[in-house]
Amino acid sequence: MINKIKICDKCKGTNIKSLIPRLKAIDNDINIDVGCHNFCGIGHKKSFAILNNIPITADNEDSLIIEIKTKIKKD
Repeated sequence: MINKIKICDKCKGTNIKSLIPRLKAIDNDINIDVGCHNFCGIGHKKSFAILNNIPITADNEDSLIIEIKTKIKKD
């Protein structure tokens, strides 16, 4: 199964320039959708991603990566 992750390039809580390479390091085949996903309230203060249609939030990018690693589906 190919994992799909959605991240925002507008929210202040997410830095896509550092997040995308870290996501690719976890799963090189991950499908990354970058754009607004209507999580502006959360994304203003916290890092977030939507992994396989499940929102994941964390206080910072490092914590977000840890959460994604525990929830990502491996074949």
